[in-house]
Amino acid sequence: MSALEGKVAIVTGGASGIGRATALLFAKEGAKVVVADIDAAGASALAQEIGGVAVQADVSSAEDCARIVQTAVDAFGGLHVLFNNAGIIRRTTALDLEVEEWDRVMAVNVRSVFLMCKYAIPAMKDGGAIVNTGSGWGLKGGGNAISYCASKAAVVNMTRALAIDHAKAGIRVNSVNPGDTDTPMLREEARQLQEDWAAFEADAADRPMGRSGTPDEIAQAVLFLASDAASYITGSALVVDGGGLA
Repeated sequence: MSALEGKVAIVTGGASGIGRATALLFAKEGAKVVVADIDAAGASALAQEIGGVAVQADVSSAEDCARIVQTAVDAFGGLHVLFNNAGIIRRTTALDLEVEEWDRVMAVNVRSVFLMCKYAIPAMKDGGAIVNTGSGWGLKGGGNAISYCASKAAVVNMTRALAIDHAKAGIRVNSVNPGDTDTPMLREEARQLQEDWAAFEADAADRPMGRSGTPDEIAQAVLFLASDAASYITGSALVVDGGGLA
Protein backbone atom coordinates (compact mmCIF):
# COMPACT_ATOMS: atom_id res chain seq x y z
CA MET A 1 0.00 0.00 0.00
CA SER A 2 1.19 3.52 -0.76
CA ALA A 3 2.38 5.60 2.19
CA LEU A 4 -0.56 8.04 2.11
CA GLU A 5 -3.28 5.90 0.57
CA GLY A 6 -6.70 7.31 1.47
CA LYS A 7 -5.26 10.42 3.11
CA VAL A 8 -6.16 14.05 2.42
CA ALA A 9 -3.28 16.52 2.48
CA ILE A 10 -2.81 20.28 2.24
CA VAL A 11 0.43 21.72 0.90
CA THR A 12 0.94 25.47 1.26
CA GLY A 13 3.40 27.14 -1.06
CA GLY A 14 2.62 24.21 -3.30
CA ALA A 15 3.11 25.76 -6.73
CA SER A 16 6.90 25.62 -6.84
CA GLY A 17 10.07 24.35 -5.22
CA ILE A 18 9.79 22.06 -2.20
CA GLY A 19 6.02 22.49 -2.05
CA ARG A 20 5.54 21.36 -5.63
CA ALA A 21 7.87 18.36 -5.21
CA THR A 22 6.02 17.34 -2.06
CA ALA A 23 2.56 17.70 -3.59
CA LEU A 24 3.66 15.50 -6.51
CA LEU A 25 5.09 12.90 -4.12
CA PHE A 26 2.05 12.95 -1.84
CA ALA A 27 -0.22 12.34 -4.85
CA LYS A 28 2.04 9.52 -6.09
CA GLU A 29 1.76 7.95 -2.63
CA GLY A 30 -2.03 7.94 -2.75
CA ALA A 31 -3.07 11.24 -1.13
CA LYS A 32 -5.70 13.64 -2.33
CA VAL A 33 -3.92 16.99 -2.30
CA VAL A 34 -5.06 20.56 -1.88
CA VAL A 35 -2.43 22.84 -3.43
CA ALA A 36 -2.49 26.28 -1.82
CA ASP A 37 -0.40 29.12 -3.17
CA ILE A 38 -0.58 32.85 -3.83
CA ASP A 39 0.32 31.91 -7.43
CA ALA A 40 -3.12 30.95 -8.73
CA ALA A 41 -1.94 29.75 -12.15
CA GLY A 42 0.86 27.60 -10.74
CA ALA A 43 -1.39 26.02 -8.12
CA SER A 44 -4.12 25.33 -10.67
CA ALA A 45 -1.73 23.70 -13.15
CA LEU A 46 -0.26 21.41 -10.52
CA ALA A 47 -3.65 20.48 -9.07
CA GLN A 48 -4.85 19.53 -12.52
CA GLU A 49 -1.73 17.41 -13.06
CA ILE A 50 -2.20 15.41 -9.87
CA GLY A 51 -5.99 15.28 -9.66
CA GLY A 52 -6.10 17.59 -6.68
CA VAL A 53 -7.70 20.92 -5.89
CA ALA A 54 -6.09 24.34 -6.07
CA VAL A 55 -6.70 27.27 -3.72
CA GLN A 56 -5.31 30.72 -4.44
CA ALA A 57 -4.53 32.13 -1.02
CA ASP A 58 -2.39 34.46 1.06
CA VAL A 59 -1.47 32.29 4.03
CA SER A 60 -0.97 35.32 6.26
CA SER A 61 -4.75 35.87 6.04
CA ALA A 62 -6.94 34.12 8.61
CA GLU A 63 -9.84 34.04 6.18
CA ASP A 64 -7.73 32.45 3.46
CA CYS A 65 -6.32 29.81 5.82
CA ALA A 66 -9.80 28.86 6.99
CA ARG A 67 -10.87 28.62 3.35
CA ILE A 68 -7.98 26.30 2.50
CA VAL A 69 -8.99 23.88 5.23
CA GLN A 70 -12.67 24.07 4.35
CA THR A 71 -11.82 23.34 0.73
CA ALA A 72 -10.06 20.12 1.77
CA VAL A 73 -13.02 19.02 3.87
CA ASP A 74 -15.59 19.91 1.22
CA ALA A 75 -13.66 18.36 -1.67
CA PHE A 76 -12.34 15.20 -0.03
CA GLY A 77 -14.30 14.71 3.20
CA GLY A 78 -11.61 15.35 5.79
CA LEU A 79 -7.99 16.18 6.50
CA HIS A 80 -5.07 14.01 7.60
CA VAL A 81 -1.85 15.80 6.62
CA LEU A 82 -0.84 19.46 6.65
CA PHE A 83 2.47 20.62 5.17
CA ASN A 84 3.07 24.24 6.17
CA ASN A 85 5.65 25.12 3.55
CA ALA A 86 4.85 28.63 2.29
CA GLY A 87 7.66 31.06 3.03
CA ILE A 88 9.63 34.07 1.86
CA ILE A 89 13.10 35.43 2.54
CA ARG A 90 14.72 38.85 2.79
CA ARG A 91 18.52 38.81 2.73
CA THR A 92 19.53 41.86 4.75
CA THR A 93 20.79 43.00 8.13
CA ALA A 94 18.66 44.71 10.76
CA LEU A 95 20.03 48.07 9.68
CA ASP A 96 18.88 47.69 6.08
CA LEU A 97 15.60 45.86 6.69
CA GLU A 98 12.44 47.91 6.47
CA VAL A 99 9.92 47.42 9.29
CA GLU A 100 7.29 46.47 6.74
CA GLU A 101 9.59 43.77 5.35
CA TRP A 102 10.11 42.32 8.83
CA ASP A 103 6.36 42.21 9.35
CA ARG A 104 5.76 40.51 5.99
CA VAL A 105 8.37 37.81 6.62
CA MET A 106 6.86 37.10 10.03
CA ALA A 107 3.35 37.06 8.58
CA VAL A 108 4.13 34.59 5.82
CA ASN A 109 6.63 32.40 7.67
CA VAL A 110 5.23 32.35 11.23
CA ARG A 111 1.67 33.68 11.41
CA SER A 112 0.69 31.31 8.59
CA VAL A 113 1.80 28.24 10.53
CA PHE A 114 -0.26 29.33 13.54
CA LEU A 115 -3.30 30.08 11.38
CA MET A 116 -3.18 26.90 9.33
CA CYS A 117 -2.80 24.79 12.48
CA LYS A 118 -5.60 26.69 14.20
CA TYR A 119 -8.05 25.76 11.45
CA ALA A 120 -6.60 22.38 10.42
CA ILE A 121 -6.35 20.67 13.78
CA PRO A 122 -10.13 20.63 14.45
CA ALA A 123 -10.60 19.01 11.03
CA MET A 124 -8.19 16.18 11.91
CA LYS A 125 -10.87 14.19 13.69
CA ASP A 126 -9.02 10.86 13.37
CA GLY A 127 -5.59 12.23 14.21
CA GLY A 128 -3.09 13.45 11.70
CA ALA A 129 0.36 14.71 10.89
CA ILE A 130 1.61 18.27 10.52
CA VAL A 131 5.00 19.07 9.01
CA ASN A 132 6.32 22.63 9.17
CA THR A 133 9.17 23.90 7.01
CA GLY A 134 11.87 25.31 9.24
CA SER A 135 15.46 25.79 8.09
CA GLY A 136 19.01 25.12 9.12
CA TRP A 137 18.94 28.83 9.93
CA GLY A 138 16.14 28.14 12.38
CA LEU A 139 18.68 26.15 14.41
CA LYS A 140 21.73 28.39 13.96
CA GLY A 141 22.36 31.93 12.83
CA GLY A 142 23.12 33.12 9.31
CA GLY A 143 24.42 36.34 7.82
CA ASN A 144 22.27 38.99 6.15
CA ALA A 145 19.06 37.17 7.01
CA ILE A 146 17.87 38.43 10.38
CA SER A 147 14.13 38.23 9.69
CA TYR A 148 14.36 34.81 8.04
CA CYS A 149 16.49 33.36 10.85
CA ALA A 150 14.12 34.72 13.49
CA SER A 151 11.06 33.44 11.66
CA LYS A 152 12.40 29.93 11.16
CA ALA A 153 13.55 29.68 14.78
CA ALA A 154 9.98 30.56 15.74
CA VAL A 155 8.66 27.82 13.46
CA VAL A 156 10.95 25.21 15.01
CA ASN A 157 9.91 26.02 18.57
CA MET A 158 6.23 26.51 17.68
CA THR A 159 6.39 23.00 16.24
CA ARG A 160 7.52 21.65 19.59
CA ALA A 161 4.75 23.49 21.45
CA LEU A 162 2.12 22.22 19.00
CA ALA A 163 3.42 18.68 19.40
CA ILE A 164 2.99 18.86 23.17
CA ASP A 165 -0.47 20.38 23.01
CA HIS A 166 -2.01 18.00 20.49
CA ALA A 167 -0.35 14.62 21.01
CA LYS A 168 -3.31 13.29 23.00
CA ALA A 169 -5.54 14.01 20.00
CA GLY A 170 -3.35 11.73 17.90
CA ILE A 171 -1.75 14.59 15.97
CA ARG A 172 1.99 14.54 15.38
CA VAL A 173 3.82 17.80 14.61
CA ASN A 174 7.37 17.94 13.30
CA SER A 175 9.58 20.34 11.37
CA VAL A 176 11.77 19.60 8.37
CA ASN A 177 14.82 21.84 8.23
CA PRO A 178 16.49 22.04 4.82
CA GLY A 179 19.83 23.49 4.01
CA ASP A 180 20.36 25.32 0.72
CA THR A 181 18.07 23.69 -1.82
CA ASP A 182 17.91 24.38 -5.56
CA THR A 183 14.59 26.22 -5.67
CA PRO A 184 13.34 29.55 -7.00
CA MET A 185 13.82 30.95 -3.49
CA LEU A 186 17.54 30.14 -3.56
CA ARG A 187 17.88 32.00 -6.84
CA GLU A 188 15.93 34.89 -5.34
CA GLU A 189 18.48 35.06 -2.54
CA ALA A 190 21.28 35.46 -5.06
CA ARG A 191 19.32 38.22 -6.75
CA GLN A 192 18.68 40.07 -3.47
CA LEU A 193 22.36 39.89 -2.56
CA GLN A 194 23.31 40.90 -6.11
CA GLU A 195 25.59 37.91 -6.40
CA ASP A 196 26.46 35.91 -9.50
CA TRP A 197 24.36 32.73 -9.52
CA ALA A 198 27.28 30.40 -10.29
CA ALA A 199 29.30 31.77 -7.38
CA PHE A 200 26.30 31.72 -5.07
CA GLU A 201 25.51 28.13 -6.04
CA ALA A 202 29.10 27.08 -5.41
CA ASP A 203 28.99 28.64 -1.94
CA ALA A 204 25.73 26.79 -1.22
CA ALA A 205 27.48 23.53 -2.08
CA ASP A 206 30.15 24.12 0.55
CA ARG A 207 29.09 21.31 2.89
CA PRO A 208 30.27 17.73 3.55
CA MET A 209 28.21 16.23 0.71
CA GLY A 210 29.56 18.86 -1.67
CA ARG A 211 26.29 20.04 -3.21
CA SER A 212 23.01 21.77 -2.46
CA GLY A 213 19.87 19.71 -2.02
CA THR A 214 17.04 19.06 -4.44
CA PRO A 215 13.34 19.65 -3.80
CA ASP A 216 12.71 15.93 -4.29
CA GLU A 217 15.13 15.07 -1.48
CA ILE A 218 13.35 17.40 0.93
CA ALA A 219 9.99 16.01 -0.19
CA GLN A 220 11.09 12.50 0.75
CA ALA A 221 11.83 13.68 4.28
CA VAL A 222 8.43 15.39 4.49
CA LEU A 223 6.71 12.21 3.29
CA PHE A 224 8.45 10.21 6.00
CA LEU A 225 7.31 12.60 8.74
CA ALA A 226 3.76 12.67 7.32
CA SER A 227 3.47 8.91 7.04
CA ASP A 228 2.84 6.13 9.55
CA ALA A 229 6.52 5.23 9.24
CA ALA A 230 7.08 8.12 11.67
CA SER A 231 4.28 7.07 14.03
CA TYR A 232 6.36 7.61 17.19
CA ILE A 233 7.99 10.87 16.11
CA THR A 234 6.61 14.21 17.22
CA GLY A 235 8.16 17.50 18.25
CA SER A 236 11.31 16.75 16.25
CA ALA A 237 13.40 19.02 14.04
CA LEU A 238 14.67 16.87 11.18
CA VAL A 239 17.69 18.42 9.48
CA VAL A 240 18.08 17.67 5.75
CA ASP A 241 21.14 19.62 4.64
CA GLY A 242 23.90 17.37 3.34
CA GLY A 243 25.81 17.72 6.59
CA GLY A 244 25.89 21.52 6.65
CA LEU A 245 25.06 21.88 10.35
CA ALA A 246 27.40 19.03 11.24
